[in-house]
Amino acid sequence: MAEKTGNAFDINLFKRLLKFTKPYKVTFYFVALAAVLVSGVAVVRPLILQNIIDKAIIPKDGELLVYFVTLMLGALVLEVIFQFLFVFFANWLGQHVIRDIRVKLFNHMMGFKKQYYDKSAVGRLVTRAVSDIETIASIFSEGLFMIISDLLKMLVILGFMFSQSWRLTLLVLVILPLILYATRVFQKKMKAAFEEVRTQVSNLNSFVQERITGMKIVQLFNREDKEYENFKVINEKHKKGWIKTVWYNSIFFPIAEMSSSITIGLIVWYGGLNAAEGGVISLGVVIAFIELSQMLFRPLRQIADKFNSLQMGMVAANRVFGILDTQSAIDDTGNQILETVKGNIEFKNVRFSYVDDEEVLKGISLKVKKGDTVAIVGATGAGKSTIVNLLSRFYEIDGGDILIDDVNIKEIQLQNLRSHIAVVLQDVFLFADTILNNITLWSTTISEDEVIKAAKEIGIHDFIMSLPNGYHYNVKERGAMLSSGQRQLISFLRAYVTNPSILILDEATSSVDTYSEQLIQRATEKITKGRTSIVIAHRLATIRNADKIIVMDQGKIVEEGNHKELLKISNGYYRNLYEVQFVSSVE
Repeated sequence: MAEKTGNAFDINLFKRLLKFTKPYKVTFYFVALAAVLVSGVAVVRPLILQNIIDKAIIPKDGELLVYFVTLMLGALVLEVIFQFLFVFFANWLGQHVIRDIRVKLFNHMMGFKKQYYDKSAVGRLVTRAVSDIETIASIFSEGLFMIISDLLKMLVILGFMFSQSWRLTLLVLVILPLILYATRVFQKKMKAAFEEVRTQVSNLNSFVQERITGMKIVQLFNREDKEYENFKVINEKHKKGWIKTVWYNSIFFPIAEMSSSITIGLIVWYGGLNAAEGGVISLGVVIAFIELSQMLFRPLRQIADKFNSLQMGMVAANRVFGILDTQSAIDDTGNQILETVKGNIEFKNVRFSYVDDEEVLKGISLKVKKGDTVAIVGATGAGKSTIVNLLSRFYEIDGGDILIDDVNIKEIQLQNLRSHIAVVLQDVFLFADTILNNITLWSTTISEDEVIKAAKEIGIHDFIMSLPNGYHYNVKERGAMLSSGQRQLISFLRAYVTNPSILILDEATSSVDTYSEQLIQRATEKITKGRTSIVIAHRLATIRNADKIIVMDQGKIVEEGNHKELLKISNGYYRNLYEVQFVSSVE
């Protein structure tokens, strides 16, 4: 995990960031060269101006004046060209770097365990992947190279000033320590301020994302006023974070302007008197020094401003690298590739806990034969869904073994393992896209004709065709245009078209209407036929024909058998549960 540092500039973090510029070395060096060229032409204009006054205006030489003015125009054109090349390619480099970082970050996040997302705020992760990474681009476009260019420009200007008049140069340097000290203090304060700003931006994004997603609950329970007040508090903290940066800017820039004005006054006073008395300092040198002093102090002011951008970029990079350094991926060291899977499943004394020392599964052992349909029932929190999550290796078990066709799932390549398993969840997630794309998940190996054929086989083709545009109907975000039952039917078809060897139905009929349930029952019979299926259900009527029913309670298997066998157990857990549901349905 990347660590926060109190330094104004973290050199190790910066070196790590520079590694992303390696594929673009030519552009990187070109931008660095352009920064040098921009610095080099900086002193040309004051030098020409000095010659215009001393050699053309005072001696009243018109031809020489035209010559120097032409040179001035040429210098301006060169400066514009170099500045254009510098700014364009610095931004080009920044955008390519953040593209690569964002791709790496997203790829890294896709490999995280489900447990990581259980504990992480979605809004905060979105902030890292979008706005934080965008801020990193400013390191290259507005920070690093701009600061280098300004520093080089200052060195060139100081060298030229000494060559023209060391007395006036020393006069200018009297004020310089004040600016340097103020800049240093400003940098440290702004780093702390920007840390606070990025934190508040993440909090704000997380709050807004959660409330928008859960707006139905907010309105259903009349929480609008309360959430409005909560938002005002978070927004106020965000405002205070930004005002702190404004406060530091408000102090620094007037100090910089005052110092610049004092310097001009000293140049005019000392240089003007010397020139008027016929000393070694000419009027052209005085005028040139006035412009040179402004060119010297302007980069200092700009460096402070650009350092803001650099600081924000470094803070953002620190947060992004914090996620990149997070090791939360499932250990994918398995090297076995299963071409075909029969579907034999075995759990051997499996133990698992989401939180340390709080076991959810307490030594589970069970066998599922190929082609069988096994139902798992039990109270909420008994560990039913945990079993199917462990089978797909969304979480790592604490102890025991899970086998598929006598092969430990840890020895199977992760992507290969999951390609043989299809899951239909209670809470179906659909993307804001067409029904067809939500079924195929943009797979190029599944054609539309195959999807239509599969839909007809499980009896939901007519339902899909009843929608506008049929298979090309856009269901909008999270499938908002469909009912929960319709979303379930889509998820059944999504699972069916992959032709899985193992099918998991996780409470797939717990929140649907009667008509949808009838369609789902037909679909269930079709897609479970001939393949190993694990069905988790609250409604016992839906699993009466299962080959085996496993009853769980508090992380343990308490009963096991088919429907008839379990009903014969006097005062059994399953029998009591069934009688309660049967009486309830009769009533």
